[in-house]
This record gives sequence, C-alpha cells and structure tokens, in this order.
Amino acid sequence: MTNVTSMHTPSSIDEAIEGALKGSGKINIIIAGKTGVGKSTLINTVFRGELAQTGSGRPVTQHTEEISRQGHPITIIDTKGLELKDYDTIAAELTDVIDTRSASHDENQHIHVAWLCIHEDGRRVEEAEVELCRLFTEKNIPVVVVITKSRSDDGFSEQVKQTLPSAAAIVSVRALAEELGEDEDRVTLKPKGVDKLIEATAKLLPDAKQRAYANALNSRHAAAMKLKVEQAETEVVVAAAAAGALAAVPIPFSDAVGLVPIQVGMLAKIGITFGMEISTTALTTLVTSTLGAGAATLIGRTLVTGLLKMVPGAGSVAGGAIAAATASALTKALGSAYISVLTRFVKENPGKELDMTLIAMELRKRISL
Repeated sequence: MTNVTSMHTPSSIDEAIEGALKGSGKINIIIAGKTGVGKSTLINTVFRGELAQTGSGRPVTQHTEEISRQGHPITIIDTKGLELKDYDTIAAELTDVIDTRSASHDENQHIHVAWLCIHEDGRRVEEAEVELCRLFTEKNIPVVVVITKSRSDDGFSEQVKQTLPSAAAIVSVRALAEELGEDEDRVTLKPKGVDKLIEATAKLLPDAKQRAYANALNSRHAAAMKLKVEQAETEVVVAAAAAGALAAVPIPFSDAVGLVPIQVGMLAKIGITFGMEISTTALTTLVTSTLGAGAATLIGRTLVTGLLKMVPGAGSVAGGAIAAATASALTKALGSAYISVLTRFVKENPGKELDMTLIAMELRKRISL
C-alpha cells in the first residue's frame, strides 16, 4: 500500500496555502454617481476596513480613481462625480478603463458589476445617469441602481425602473441612521436596504468570485454573514469530497497526515471567506496556530485523534485504517468546527478584524488537540 505520509511534505502545505490564495480571486466594482450622493459612505458601510478613506484612492484618469487596500480582494473604481457638463469626458474615460480591463487575459482585472447611485431627494433620473446605465449594459457589466439616502420612496423606485429598464436590480438604501426633527419631535431613521444591496450584488457575481466577495463584506450585516457561512460550507463540502477521494483506498491510521494538505487548504479558504487578510503570512499563521508548526508531520495523526472524538462511530478506526467515509467525516468535522468558531467570534466582536491566533486557540480546544 502507498505510504501517504511520504507523499506530503511541508511543500505540500505551502502549495495548499498558495492554492487558497490564487483561488480566492479578486472582484472589481464600478461605483458612479453625482457629487454628494454618498458613495464613500456606501462603500465603507458595505465593505470591511473603511476602504474609502480620504486619500485612499489611486488616480486612474482625471475623473476616476481606484480604491483598494493590501490584503483586500476588492477594487472599487470610483467616478469623482457625475455631472452633465463633464459627462462626455467621464464616459470616454470609463470606456477606456472598461475596455482595457476587459481585454486582459486575467479575469481578476475584469469589472464584475456596477453600482449606479442616484440620490432619492432629487426625485428624477438625469440624462447622464441614463446614458451611463446604457454604457455599462452595452459593455456587459450588470448594473445595480442604488437609490441613496432613502427616506420615503413614494414611487421613485418605480420611476427609476421605468427609466432604466436595463438595470439588473434597483435597491433603496439608507447606509447610516439619520436624525430628523428636534427635541421631543426628533425621529431616528434606521439604516435600511444594505442587506438587499449585498444580496442583489452577490446574485450578479460569477461563482468563482463569491469567496472574494464574502471576504470583502462587512460582517456587521446579516446578509454578509449569511453569504460568508454559505460560502464556507461550500468549501467544507469540496474538501470533504477530496478527503474521501484520497481515502478511496483506506489510509493507515499512522499515515493520516495525508489528509492535512486538504484540511490546510480548507481552513485557509474558510478564513479568507470570513474576512482574514489575503496574504501568505496571514494564512501560514492561521495554519501553524491551529495545526502546529509540524503540520506536515506528527500533527496529522494528532489532528485526526482529536477529530475522531467528533465523528460518531469513528473511534474504532484508530487501530486500523481510515476509509473514505471516515476521512470525509473527519474533514467535515474540522470545517464545521472552524465555521462555528469564526461565526461566534464575528458575532461577539462586530466590525473587528479577525484575531487569527485567538480563533485558532479556540478551534484547538474544540477538537481537543
């Protein structure tokens, strides 16, 4: 029988981490709208890390800039205002940006969706907004019309729908709470529509971009957490199937380390999905904190020993071999435990960056390492 241990060296762990990095991909969103429509507030509300801070953008043309940050898998291509007098120039610049990115063989350069922001108080759709929606549609970029600073729709969204029939979705959003009136007449309008915007955008993105999108989202929002958990569960299903395939020929228990590269990749992908920094250093810290520095050697057997306690009826294989069903169940148990730990951390620490060392310690407790 092939010795699985000899097939998996520390380089296999590195390859698993690199694979998770490459597979995470990147997404690019164009956001356009008139000055004062609230684009920066919208970006910072939907996505983690206060992306749209003053001076954070990189000028691309006179009227556009790219907003991104190290470790984030998203780039926002922002128009610096959409005014009728500048529309022809802005449209020409955007066309060049879109065409250049679309011509790239790297799909991570392509533009995946556009947000066209229209202020509700204006109660009308400008000709420039009509033309820009048409431009995006002709370039095969799905458009979400975001009616910003929404207070009382009063039929405006229907008007927008009639005026911009090519839009893939129309969502009314109030990104931040708003105080109206004074003293005893003060009324607080709660944020609304952010979850709908997150969901509408997710439906327009390719499946290959869902992990990157989930990573970029601010976990404060219910829709964001739902997408993160669903994507993470998908990663577990894929890894469990891979583990089962590896063990189609039963794995000697002493060689259970062969499962580790699969589990390393799964942990890395789930971590990315939940919003950890996308870098080799961050992912390596995650793996070594969870599995130990010797992940490619003895820790494989130790890991399986702990996981066996989590799989009903699996303890009997400890002295024998790990069959496909058990290998799959072990991997699923690890992935499910990790999702549970991450979900709890995010709920108890809303808006905070993931503390991977703390999370890894909690996961080790769960699997009794």
